[in-house]
Amino acid sequence: MFHRKDIMKLKEILKEEKPREKLINLGAENLTNTELLSILLRTGNKEESVNILSNRILKELDSLTNLKKATITSLTKIKGIKNAKACTIVAAFELGRRAFSENKIKLKLNKPEKIFECYKNDFYGETQEKFFVLLCDTKLNLLKKEELYKGTADNITLHPREIFRSAMLESASFIIIMHNHPTGDTTPSEKDIEFTNRLIEIGELIGIKIIDHIIISHTSYFSFVENNNKLNI
Repeated sequence: MFHRKDIMKLKEILKEEKPREKLINLGAENLTNTELLSILLRTGNKEESVNILSNRILKELDSLTNLKKATITSLTKIKGIKNAKACTIVAAFELGRRAFSENKIKLKLNKPEKIFECYKNDFYGETQEKFFVLLCDTKLNLLKKEELYKGTADNITLHPREIFRSAMLESASFIIIMHNHPTGDTTPSEKDIEFTNRLIEIGELIGIKIIDHIIISHTSYFSFVENNNKLNI
């Protein structure tokens, strides 16, 4: 004979299984964020079912971007999250990041729009400027993506030698540079234009050509190659 408490516990267990069943029957793309997180966490605690726990975590962190950036330390500060669950979350996002990066390496970076679509998520939610270089071979296949700087809200201090040092170490033939404007306005500043022209001149001298500078927001981009005839891919 089941007691009422046992019946309630059984109902919670069955409820926690539903996201897995939904994933099997409908595919991961049809699950909510709460359901996907519930599958990762597997179980709740004495006070909450896994679905309630997952929903609360997402509400406390406010966005998936914040969850992606969370560390073991910050996650375990959330009530109901211990090391095992925190490790599962961090590992899941790291696998996703590596899979996405692996896919990007196979791309031929020959169009600004393609580059924007490929890398815009690297800048999503950023409140500071980040500066990346894409190092390419003679056929514009990506050799390496490297983050060189993360600056203040409206300024990056970066010396050209840092860019070309990385390119020479990777034996790159071409360089694409990209950074974000946290304000969302991708119009290049005077400093952006001066810096780009300086890099072009240095690249021509040492034989490693700058073929584009792309300024990115989450919804749009500015490409020097599309707006300046001095640059040609």
